[in-house]
Amino acid sequence: MDFRPSRMAVVAKRVEAFVREFFDQNPLSQIGLVTVKDGVANCLTDLGGSPEAHIKVLMGKLGCSGDSSLQNALDLVQGLLSQIPSYGHREVLILYSALSTCDPGDIMETIQKCKESKIRCSVIGLSAEMFICKHLCQDTGGSYSVALDESHFKELIMEHAPPPPAIAEFAIANLIKMGFPQRAGEGSISICSCHKEVKVGVGYTCPRCKARVCELPTDCHICGLQLVSSPHLARSYHHLFPIAPFDEVTPLCLNDPRNRSRSTCFGCQQSLLSSGNKPGLCVACPKCKKHFCLECDIYIHESLHNCPGCESLRHSNPIVANEG
Repeated sequence: MDFRPSRMAVVAKRVEAFVREFFDQNPLSQIGLVTVKDGVANCLTDLGGSPEAHIKVLMGKLGCSGDSSLQNALDLVQGLLSQIPSYGHREVLILYSALSTCDPGDIMETIQKCKESKIRCSVIGLSAEMFICKHLCQDTGGSYSVALDESHFKELIMEHAPPPPAIAEFAIANLIKMGFPQRAGEGSISICSCHKEVKVGVGYTCPRCKARVCELPTDCHICGLQLVSSPHLARSYHHLFPIAPFDEVTPLCLNDPRNRSRSTCFGCQQSLLSSGNKPGLCVACPKCKKHFCLECDIYIHESLHNCPGCESLRHSNPIVANEG
């Protein structure tokens, strides 16, 4: 009863929020849900990119009983993630409430297999710290933490929504086939390949086989082509090329009389000088050298994902065309 009204209710609520936030941050990624109870690991949902489908199944099968087997869960997850190509991340986030694990074999061998398969395992505990969970996270490069209360649990699970940095030796460049389907007209009638039902108007048409799907992103159920929209690619771009951290500016630069423009934030145009014309805390972009206040710094790196100074310089550069 340390989580009100119960651990299961709190976990389900936070997992629902996590699934929505995950797909908002990673629109081209996929999630699969696995439950562990009665010593058996069951696949609740297969790997897919529909948040509503995962949440619907999750809310319909809440329950806990029996012993927990961490080894069976890792074996099942390894089989699910073995189909992920080399350019993709293989991650496992385990929400563990038990104080022990009842395994049929040597769990150390299973952990070694996960390490060899480049599967990054992270654990959020709801009870006390366990050695085997900590050992699993250390060997696979994941993170291990124990939630103190519901608000702390929310913070811990939301930290896993943004994608981790790619490891250079595993980030192999590959060409990926993608299709940009056309949205169906309002009055069109066709059979949806997802649910095998007749749908009116709502849906997208695969550019390769002309099959109808309900939502994006997804894989075409007929030809297997990955179907996305241009906004999905745009929202995934900033994770591949993040903005470099801004450098802290010394007070002497702000007091330079030769350049008064440095005393104002390039983002919000507010003064960087505090009361008494004393220089306050500010940062500067290492590329364009524009100065920003701390509020704009946080907004640029966490929400905007583009430097206004660099963008203004790029758009202001003239284009010279030579003929000859």
